[in-house]
Amino acid sequence: MVTNLLAINPVAFHLGPIPVNWYGIIIGVGILVAYFLAQKESVRRGLDPEFFADLLIWAIPISILSARVYYVVMKWDYYSQHPGSIIQIWNGGIAIHGALIGAFITAYIFTKKRKVSFLKLADIAAPSILVGQIIGRWGNFMNQEAYGGPVSREFLEGLFLPNWLIEQMYIREDGNYVHPTFLYESLWNVVGLVILLFARKLNWRRGEMFFFYLIWYSIGRFYIEGLRTDSLYLVGDLRSAQVVSIIGITVGIIAIVYRRMKVKPVIHYLDEEKPAATKKKNNTTNKMKSKKK
Repeated sequence: MVTNLLAINPVAFHLGPIPVNWYGIIIGVGILVAYFLAQKESVRRGLDPEFFADLLIWAIPISILSARVYYVVMKWDYYSQHPGSIIQIWNGGIAIHGALIGAFITAYIFTKKRKVSFLKLADIAAPSILVGQIIGRWGNFMNQEAYGGPVSREFLEGLFLPNWLIEQMYIREDGNYVHPTFLYESLWNVVGLVILLFARKLNWRRGEMFFFYLIWYSIGRFYIEGLRTDSLYLVGDLRSAQVVSIIGITVGIIAIVYRRMKVKPVIHYLDEEKPAATKKKNNTTNKMKSKKK
């Protein structure tokens, strides 16, 4: 057994008596990076520069709330007996599927209010969502959570992982090295991100980048969830994340096939609106021509 392993302190610093965890910092960084990337692309696609900022004002708190509600519902056997713990989100207990569901519903309502295509917005945001998930999973690393079953150190070394990461995959309470499932999911999302960025150049049909994200993330999550030891369960051994993943894969495939067969006219990712900068330039040019006349 390897000794003298340095455990990572999940607390980054204290604001007086209040601990600030690395988990929250990393999640916050993930959200900010995702926002700036999506905002930049949305302007390039002709949306108002403040569109994503206005959306996040609603989406962030609703996503946090829905992530907690999802977790509590899946752990209702415990929380029904300890109702006072339901609001204690600072003690942990949120689920990414709950956050995504809340974010998608919020975005759908928001786009309807602003008279913007939801699928246009979803296509723009899909790569950024993956970026947020890629970064956010490292919050699980800092908490030494979201890991899988036991493996040998030789197995981890065979994955060519750096020693500092391998050492943090040694769980002292169990006396075992474990699957770094947080890393598997993060790397799976990196591959998905590369594909989506390439898809922008290929000018896929509207909605297909978002539905691809749904399919890709769900496939990875389904298999990776099977390795984890901290899953939420619906009934018996039925893991909720795997059920939601199957639903996501099914919805994504059906949506792509249906839209390919039925939806006319065909709109592609790069179609329609000109970037805001081009619009402004054209408006200025038209005004100058009018004055000359």
